Amino acid sequence: MISNLAWIFFSTLLINNFTLAMFLGLCSFFGVTTKMDTGWRLGAANTFVLVMTAVAVWILNTWVLAATPYLRTIAFIVVIASLVQIVEMAIKKFLPVLFRELGIYLPLITTNCAILYLALTQTTRGYNLLEGITYAIGGGLGLTLALTLMASIRERLDVADVPAMAKKMGLVLIIASCMSMAFMGFAGMGSG
Repeated sequence: MISNLAWIFFSTLLINNFTLAMFLGLCSFFGVTTKMDTGWRLGAANTFVLVMTAVAVWILNTWVLAATPYLRTIAFIVVIASLVQIVEMAIKKFLPVLFRELGIYLPLITTNCAILYLALTQTTRGYNLLEGITYAIGGGLGLTLALTLMASIRERLDVADVPAMAKKMGLVLIIASCMSMAFMGFAGMGSG
């Protein structure tokens, strides 16, 4: 049981990283990663929404959607939008500086395809509640890791001697592709 949970966690965190291996959540990956503080805080908000989504999806699949599986995607979208609204209200109330820094990207968590992907794959893989939460934590920490790594590189690029034309999004895309290839090196873990 523990080895299964550890495998779900590490495979989602590193091998099947939502951003760097599955290419999900790229809008916030490229849009918010100009400052390291903003990057990891958005990752934490995404992790919270992922965990709450995993719990809500398990409850829906177990108690509500068993008789109406055709409503699954619509129900997941409503749950995700509601959870993001709760997170947005909480951040606006308790962390107004972060709320201003995240700007439009905070409500965009609603349309973060990584969250809907988690809900759908958790359902198709038949994860129980504990496996679903582990999957969500691994996915959220993997997303946070990707956001933080990219933000730290972009902060360093601001003070580096890089030609002006290379400081724009082209260089960021090249860095993202290098990070993605580096994470592909984790694909051999656990296959021995």
